[in-house]
Amino acid sequence: MAKCEVCGSEVDLPFRCNYCKGVFCGDHRLPEAHNCPQIHIVRMRSRHINIPSRPPLTSQIQQTIGGVEIRHLLIAWIVLSLCFSLRYAFRDFSIFPLMFIIYLGTAGTGFIIHELMHKFSAQRYGFWAEFRIWPWGLLMALVFSFISAGSFIFAAPGATYIIQRSYTNSSIESNRRQNGLISLSGPVSNIILAIVFFVISNINGFVGVIGTIGFQVNLWLAAFNMIPFNGIDGRKVLSWNIPIWAALTIPLWIIAAFYILS
Repeated sequence: MAKCEVCGSEVDLPFRCNYCKGVFCGDHRLPEAHNCPQIHIVRMRSRHINIPSRPPLTSQIQQTIGGVEIRHLLIAWIVLSLCFSLRYAFRDFSIFPLMFIIYLGTAGTGFIIHELMHKFSAQRYGFWAEFRIWPWGLLMALVFSFISAGSFIFAAPGATYIIQRSYTNSSIESNRRQNGLISLSGPVSNIILAIVFFVISNINGFVGVIGTIGFQVNLWLAAFNMIPFNGIDGRKVLSWNIPIWAALTIPLWIIAAFYILS
């Protein structure tokens, strides 16, 4: 694991400066943040290159989705779906393959859309954003799920890393409102999916079962991610706007508690 040359912290996703070739963490990635010895070159180029602060969304998607990120998203999608469906392997293995497919389309899809909403929202503000898995988090999720026979899932499969682009003229860290909106986009996507699956759950038969599972999983994903702990979306949303955080989080927790206890 690489170490940042400024703060010495270990980073899973190190950044190499294009000018001095040093290795840095996300906070010290930009030349201005690590006192790059080639900073004069950076400033000269910035005077002569006119780069828009917010490129069109379509070009951002074309430039940033692909390769490593797609592989990491697929791995996290499969592992998370496996964790949610593993309990059926202990109860009746004959239905496990079917339940795994169902969770691919409910829990896995909810997770993927959650992370992509973070990514696209960050790009709207001109930030660099890519998803990366956390191998230890994936392993921990599998271990907890296996030990508890699928009844307890604590998953931290990865995160969307968001870094301000070096060509912007604003401060190194995004302002509180932008940070809050970017963080809010993930849970909101799960709320929308939960509503859609809730409507589907009223259909009789197998389709209704899929809708019920999709509703419960996406409700849990939204409620969990609004917890105001460090590293979770809820913390950034709370720091930005307490009324908005409360208006979303309190109903989510109430509804989630109702379904857990019922």
